[in-house]
Amino acid sequence: MPRLLAARPTRASSVSTGVDGCARCRRWCRGRTPGSVSVVAPIVGPVPRPFHRPTQFSGSEFEAFQGGDDPATMNRVAHESASALVARVKHDPSPEILDRLVTFTDQHGIDAVAELWARASPHSLPGALWRIYLVRAVIRQNPVEVTQLFERGVEVATTIDPVVAGAPAPASPEEILELADLILRGVFVGDFAIALERGAAFCRLAAAGATSVADDQDAVGSDRAGELTRRALRFSELGVDLVACAHLWRDDSLD
Repeated sequence: MPRLLAARPTRASSVSTGVDGCARCRRWCRGRTPGSVSVVAPIVGPVPRPFHRPTQFSGSEFEAFQGGDDPATMNRVAHESASALVARVKHDPSPEILDRLVTFTDQHGIDAVAELWARASPHSLPGALWRIYLVRAVIRQNPVEVTQLFERGVEVATTIDPVVAGAPAPASPEEILELADLILRGVFVGDFAIALERGAAFCRLAAAGATSVADDQDAVGSDRAGELTRRALRFSELGVDLVACAHLWRDDSLD
């Protein structure tokens, strides 16, 4: 069983979310001293990780992560750990390991995954894994509101995205939570590109829904219009990145 890396960042430095105009987000690990980035080890091995309360963040924000100051080292760790993890699970997709992969951030927080993969290129294997985990975390943070945006997106959709995403119509928050788990599980045991495309379709529908609701709010002079527009932009960008990764995977060039 391959062990998933260990490198220690020495100083925190901020990383932008890459969304122009978005409000600066709170840190994931507020007050936390950076430590080893071997954060995936608890998923595939017996080494225990001290429990900490999963990080919470506003449903309208996708937070910037504070990482190490050695980009070359962090990039190497991200790529090697992502490749080792995917290869390990593809070789032996035991139900226990799959369950721990899917629910890892529920116990350890999204910051645990961010430490390893958030700084990687958007169009890379670790970048794709990070975005799938992030989409799931956003859904779990506020499933009712995200479901409302998704449902509005389905209503205004003129594409086959509702079919690609694979959610029932209409969908309940519980069914959207289940969809998020199925998409993440599909990354490890199904067709990787299809899983990314399902995630991308979900993001596009949520973006369309957020845009539509923002228009409604703008018509009545609500301050929420700007927040929803920013959220739509971020969902849209996530969808674009996931589609690009799916194409690279099919070309056997997603590293």
